[in-house]
This record gives sequence, C-alpha cells and structure tokens, in this order.
Amino acid sequence: MSEIKFGTDGWRGRIADDYTFANVRRCAEGYARYIRATSKATQPAVVIGYDKRFQSEDFAAAAAEVLAGHGIKVWLTAGPTPTPVIAFAVGAQKADGAINITASHNPPQDNGFKVRDHTGGAIAPAGLAQIEAAIPRSEAEVARMDYDKAIAQGLITLFDPSDAYIANLERLVDLKALAEAGLKIVADPMWGNGAGWLPRLIGGRKTEIIEIHNQRNPIFPEMSRPEPIPPNVNVGLAKTKEVGAHCCCITDGDADRCGFGDEHGGFINQLRAYALLALYLLEVRGERGAIVKTLSTTSMLEKLGALYHVPVYETGVGFKYVAPKMLETNAMIGGEESGGYAFRGNAPERDGILANLYFLDLQVRTGKTPSQLIDWLFGKVGPHYYDRIDARIDPAQREAIKARLNAAKPDQLAGLRVVRKDTTDGYKFILEDGGWLLIRMSGTEPLMRVYCETGREALVQPLLDAGVKLANET
Repeated sequence: MSEIKFGTDGWRGRIADDYTFANVRRCAEGYARYIRATSKATQPAVVIGYDKRFQSEDFAAAAAEVLAGHGIKVWLTAGPTPTPVIAFAVGAQKADGAINITASHNPPQDNGFKVRDHTGGAIAPAGLAQIEAAIPRSEAEVARMDYDKAIAQGLITLFDPSDAYIANLERLVDLKALAEAGLKIVADPMWGNGAGWLPRLIGGRKTEIIEIHNQRNPIFPEMSRPEPIPPNVNVGLAKTKEVGAHCCCITDGDADRCGFGDEHGGFINQLRAYALLALYLLEVRGERGAIVKTLSTTSMLEKLGALYHVPVYETGVGFKYVAPKMLETNAMIGGEESGGYAFRGNAPERDGILANLYFLDLQVRTGKTPSQLIDWLFGKVGPHYYDRIDARIDPAQREAIKARLNAAKPDQLAGLRVVRKDTTDGYKFILEDGGWLLIRMSGTEPLMRVYCETGREALVQPLLDAGVKLANET
C-alpha cells in the first residue's frame, strides 16, 4: 500500500487515489497506537470531527471504528464541525487528542487527516514522526470494531461540542455588544464549516449579517478552493461593495483560517490582518504577552513587539511549531501567513470564528472602518506590502530546486542588498530595508511558494520575480 507522510498539519491526499478508506484506517491505526503509548488514562478518549467535503462523515466513522477497536473512547461530532470547535472539545471532554477529517483549504478533489494532542493543538514534529512510524503497511494489521457495535457498547458517542465552545467565546468577547452594534456584515464561509456561525453568535438584533456560500457543496463553486485569499474571495468582496456593508468576514473550508474585506470591497491581506489582531489585543484590550509568528508572516509584529515591550518568537511554518511555542510562552497570540491565528484563553489552534469576532470588536471599540484601521496600523509601524506566488512544480525536480537554493548566495534581490539568509524552514533572504523574500516547498502539495514583504509597493513584483528566477536558475 502507499506510503503515508505527514506534512505541516497532518496527511492529505486525492480522494479515491491515495485518500481511500483503507489508508484512512491505516492512519487511524497509527494514531490509536500513539494514543495508547502516550496516554496515562485507563481508557483514553479521542474527539473525531469532520468537514463538508465528499464523504467526510464516512471517513470519520471509519476512523472511529479503528479507535474503538483499540478500546479508545470516541466522541464523534454529530455533524460537520469547525476545526476550532473540535479543538476546544478536546479539553472540554478531557480527551487525549483529536482526529479531524478535513483538507481545510485544499482543492475539492482532496481530503485530509489532521491529528491533535490533549490541548487541542497541533502535535509537535516528534509526535508526528511517532504516529507515522506506527502506521501499518497493510490494512490487515488494523484493529476495527463495527460502528453499530461500538455505539451499542458506548465506545462511540455522538455529541454536539458547540455549547462549550460558545460559552468560552462569551468569556473572550462581548457577543451581545456586537449583536447590538448595528454593523452590516457580509459573511463568506466558503461552502464550509463556518456556515451559520456568525448569524448564530451575533445575528438577529441590530447587526445585519448577509451570508453567502453557506450550503454544503463539495465542489466549491465560484472559487478554485476554499482558501481565504483572492481570487477565491472575490465574490464575497464584490458582494460587500454591492450591499454597502461595513466589512466582509471570511472563513475557509474548516473555519480555522480567515480573511477580511474592507468597506470598499478591498481585500485585507493576511499579514495586515495578523498585525491588526495583535494591535487590537495590545492597544484596545490592553493585553500583554508573547507573540508567536512563523517566518513567513509579517515583520510588523516585531515592530509592535518593540513598541509595546512584548517578546516576539519566530518559528518554522505550521502550527506544529506555533502551538507548542504558544503553550511554552503563554503567548497572547500566534499565527501564520496562511490566515490562521490562535489566541490565549482558547485552544492553541487556529480559530477563524474567534478571529472574525475580534476583528468586528476592533471596529466597534475604535469606531474605525477597516481602511481607517490599516491607516492607524501603518501610522505605528510604517507601510508594509506583501504578496505570494504559488508555482506548481514537477515533484521529480523538488530536490534539484532545493539544491540550487541551498547553494544560492545572492548579493542583491530586486536592487536591494541581501544582509542575511535564514534556512530554518525554506530559504528566507533578509533585505537591507527590513523586507524579506522567502522560498519554500509546500508540505502537502507539489507547490513552490514564493513570498515577500517590503515597505515599497513597487518592489513586490520584482522581488517575487527574483525569487522564481533564483529557484529556477541552473
């Protein structure tokens, strides 16, 4: 059977190609062995949830049968459930971890198998390696209990984890104030698990929520994938301008990542969104604590850290690095370039729903529009411009590209002197003006990603072009 390798956030594959019931059961077997080896409980427990992709509920049931076969108690969500709600349920149910059947923001042909630890956060690389090593080569080595039998014996219990999650949200943000604020919001859950959540939390009063793409549709019409960046968000942004909304709030397919649009229907990129959320916690709420960021996200965070005298920690890409660092430092916020942000007082997991609520609270408490908030941010840290290219590569060329980048020692990129090269995760070139260029390979897809951030908008495209050229030069 095919080899299964975990990327930055678990394993993903193409449905009916490598992502099959047999391989999902093999993954569940590896995770069950890991839980049995690491849990101190007499009967370990695991939460299992899933998204709205093709047959996700059936893949989740298949995983539940395997854990039940190991005598592990399974709390199986009764319906499609946002990733942050699944993560919070781990602590609420006093479970040892979670399995989440989701491919998050990947194309519609994919599905995935995420694993989480007892905190609800991502498992550190050493734990992922232990799970991988425990995955059997054959389905014949997989333990399994029939679903109906496991239900009857109480090893699988269907449950709704939303009440505990909402109770925690109410401790973190004033939902009633947001409901009475009189905002007009376009909400785009991108056909995914975030559908219905903003109306449920803050709708029905003075605030008006216009929700689009809120049905289950696994082919994700009007977008190539449920990733909260242009052009996938363009329909929601256009709707915002059409109806004269105050903003657009977006969640990706499993609602762990998010995106925002301003009152003009313009996209607020994910680096600016992260800086705004950090500024909100520091300035509006008066919180203090560490900021954790991946090396692919904004240098505005270092500037905010210096202004507000809080430490900033940089990690490799992925919440398998961010979550452990947040727990180690009791961080106020942690996040990454892909639009995933986690917050103290919640599970150490990306939470697109809470991020949306915090962004709305920022508007209400400052009285500023989204575009005014960007001006406010730039008044503190200076203007910052960002973009990224996702270039599909031949997997056979992956090592050759990495070899070229390992050897690369450019003196300048797009006319800017290179002052340092960081190979912590990919190839990051720090530039003389404080900007940067990063080239790294995706851990889940045959893609090379080229990112940059700079204080001069005119340099964005030349920097990206220089990165592509650097990777492809022979």
